[in-house]
Amino acid sequence: MERYRNLGGDSNVASYDAGDDYIRVRFNDGKTYLYTYLSAGSANIERAKMLAQAGRGLNSFINLHMRKKYAGKA
Repeated sequence: MERYRNLGGDSNVASYDAGDDYIRVRFNDGKTYLYTYLSAGSANIERAKMLAQAGRGLNSFINLHMRKKYAGKA
């Protein structure tokens, strides 16, 4: 997984891994969530991938748009 840059300084996101149709996000509490096109919608996944690469806004976006739309949790 790639370390999340957290440019805002207050994110609960620690790292992420993105593929063609998913994003996997590990939070600071150690829990990892998988969000897919099927579970959260392609537009949400693509936006989350962009925010992850930018290092800003991912945690807020997940909380507002994808919070319970995960495909798996570890």
